[in-house]
Amino acid sequence: MVDGTDNLELFAFDGDVVGPLRGAMVDLGHGLGGRVLGRQRAAAVNDYVRSPLITHTYDAIIRAESLRAMVAAPIIVGRKHIGVLYAARRNPHDELGMSLDAVTDEARRIEQQLAVADVLATLRTDDEERDVAAWRARVQESHTRLRALAGSTTDDALRSQMLEIADALADDAPESEAAVRLTSREQDVLGLIAAGLSNAAVAEHLGIGVYTVKDHVKRLLVKLDASTRFEAVVNARRIRLIP
Repeated sequence: MVDGTDNLELFAFDGDVVGPLRGAMVDLGHGLGGRVLGRQRAAAVNDYVRSPLITHTYDAIIRAESLRAMVAAPIIVGRKHIGVLYAARRNPHDELGMSLDAVTDEARRIEQQLAVADVLATLRTDDEERDVAAWRARVQESHTRLRALAGSTTDDALRSQMLEIADALADDAPESEAAVRLTSREQDVLGLIAAGLSNAAVAEHLGIGVYTVKDHVKRLLVKLDASTRFEAVVNARRIRLIP
């Protein structure tokens, strides 16, 4: 988590730590996390304590944890540094491409959730608005689950009925905004990324490859005139492609 001075506090861990990492403060530009924050993009080192790409300000606490290979991705919302997501191994490792992709995708999912939460927070000025937000969240979840189930069934008639119900939840777009046409699979992918799923999770839900999902996402960005997944979801909701 980034504090008000752009320093990074290490505070949440999945797995055992011996102690030095917990509560440690990382300065901008130092170590892998500081490098990631400064450059605003994900990075990886095959062997932390031997890498020439980073400063070695924090080698002592890294050695205490016996950490070697490490990947990290920044979490940025509204151009503000929110935090850094790390993943590490206790041995050197040369092939970190898949790990870097997975951590980056998860960081983007967290960014989307935080951005949506910020938008919703501006709407929650009284109980009625909170109830409306909760209702919309349930509708969106139902829409996503229906699309996912429809994509997994081999029964054409059942799939057709599920898609019809999902479309009814999304409601028809106004005629003046009906120019965007998505394929059925693009609609499936859109519904799942709207729920915050990573590319890998979308692929697992739909039974397709991750690279196929990435191709669908690229086409969605073009069709929805968006530069990010979050923007694509916002634009899709504006024209009622999804609830």
